[in-house]
Amino acid sequence: MRSKIIVAIGIIAGMVLLYSGVGSCQEKVSGSEWTQIIEKIGDKGKINWSEGYIEALGIGAPPDRYIGKPNARPMALRAGKIDAYRNLLEITKGVRVDSTTVVKDFTVESDVINAQVEGLVKGAMVFNQEYMSDGTVEVTVRMPLSGNFSQVIIPRALDRRREMAPPVIPPAAPAAPAPAGVVYTGMVIDARGLQARPAMSPKVLDENGKEVYGSMNVDREYAVQQGMSGYARDLTAAQSNPRVTNNPVSVKGMKTEGPGKSDIVISNADAEKIRGTSENLSFLKKCRVMIVLD
Repeated sequence: MRSKIIVAIGIIAGMVLLYSGVGSCQEKVSGSEWTQIIEKIGDKGKINWSEGYIEALGIGAPPDRYIGKPNARPMALRAGKIDAYRNLLEITKGVRVDSTTVVKDFTVESDVINAQVEGLVKGAMVFNQEYMSDGTVEVTVRMPLSGNFSQVIIPRALDRRREMAPPVIPPAAPAAPAPAGVVYTGMVIDARGLQARPAMSPKVLDENGKEVYGSMNVDREYAVQQGMSGYARDLTAAQSNPRVTNNPVSVKGMKTEGPGKSDIVISNADAEKIRGTSENLSFLKKCRVMIVLD
C-alpha cells in the first residue's frame, strides 16, 4: 500500500512539473522590457526584445583529476564558455524572424547561413563570468539582434517577401488623411490584448491585408542597424522612446496574422492616416516603429 502511495505522489509531482512548464517559453521582466525564454534551454538563456540582445548561460567544471590544481579554473572557464556558446546557438535558432519563420528554418535551408550564424555565435561577447564555491564557473555570453546577426537574417527575410506575388486587393474606402501640416516622426502600435509576439521582421497590415509597414517600405540599412521595430511593455515608454523621436502617431492593433502572431492588423482609417503624406512615410523607411506587447 505504501509503495502505491509513493508511486501516486510521484505521478502527481510529475504532472505538476509538466504543466508548470507549459507556456514557460515566455517571461516578462520588470520595467518596459519584453523578454522571451526558449523552453528547451529554460533559465539558461533569453531573448531580450526590448534591449535587442540574445543571452545564454553556460556552466563549466574542471575534470575531477584537476580539482585543486592550478589549471582547474582555466579548464572550468573553458568548459563554461563551450556550454554557453552551445546554449546561445540553440536560442539563436529559435529567434522568430517573422510570423511564419524562425532562424532555424533559414539555417536548414542554407549551409551558408548556418555557417554564418554559427560563426557569429562563437564570436559572441563574454558578458559575465562568476567563479562558484564548488569550483564551477558560470559564464554569460551575449549577442546583439541587430548588426551582424541582422545582416545575415533580415535581407533574406525581406527578399523572400518581395519574391511573393502580392495578392489582388480591392481598394479600401478612402479615409480622412492626416491633418495638413502634421508630420509624424514615428509609429507606436498598441498590440496589447492580442497575444502578439515579437519578431525580427514584423509586418503591419490594414484590414484589407495590404501592407502598411514591412518589406516594401523599409531601408535595408536601417533595418540591419537597428532592427525593423522596437518592443516595449508600456505604452508611455514606447511613445517616449528615442526611436520614434518627439511626435509619433499611436495606433491600436485590431488582431494578429500568421501562426507566429507577429503581423499586426490596424484599421483602414489609421492606415490611411499613416499613408497620408510622403513625410510620414519617411519614418517607416527609417524603421521608427515601436510595438507594445503584453
